[in-house]
Amino acid sequence: MAELTCLVLNCTLKKSPAESSSELLGSQVLDALSDHGVTGSMERVVDHDVRFGVSTDEGDGDAWPALRTKMLDADILVLATPIWLGQPSAVCKMVLERLDAELSETDDEGRMLTHGKVAGIAVVGNEDGAHHVTAELAQALSDVGFSLPANAVTYWVGEAMQGVDYLDRSPTPEKTAATTKTLAAHAAHLAGLLARSPYPASS
Repeated sequence: MAELTCLVLNCTLKKSPAESSSELLGSQVLDALSDHGVTGSMERVVDHDVRFGVSTDEGDGDAWPALRTKMLDADILVLATPIWLGQPSAVCKMVLERLDAELSETDDEGRMLTHGKVAGIAVVGNEDGAHHVTAELAQALSDVGFSLPANAVTYWVGEAMQGVDYLDRSPTPEKTAATTKTLAAHAAHLAGLLARSPYPASS
């Protein structure tokens, strides 16, 4: 069986090279996946000229098609997002809107091109909201064809109305490190199963 791969889409609002807590947690997910033989990479979405829209290509230099190709080439997609006002970042919501196009992209047997791919979620923030963000992302990712394993999310939230970021925490909080390892193990396992035994045709 071919080596499994992962793409992390970092939905921070900060362009490189600014430090990003989402980047840190996404990197930790990739490190944990490597323990299961999964290789991967991360793309900071704001570093690319991704246009607003709900198609696979909005034209005029839209950078989404190149990111989409990387996504379709990978076995696992992880969305890493900060929490702002209790919500996923605007960048993350834009990515979900672009993924909406996958509903009409199917193979010869009527399956979405994402049908055999696994998704995971990584969330960071300085206030509560991780469960709400997870619920929004999990529903959307499932709708557009991704399979989510058990314990498909890892997250960290700091104390409400305080200024400590995930980047400021050293060493990594034990619970977050444990959930990251669980996410990686389950995502790699499910991706391997789907690679060996794809979903049946939808019709």
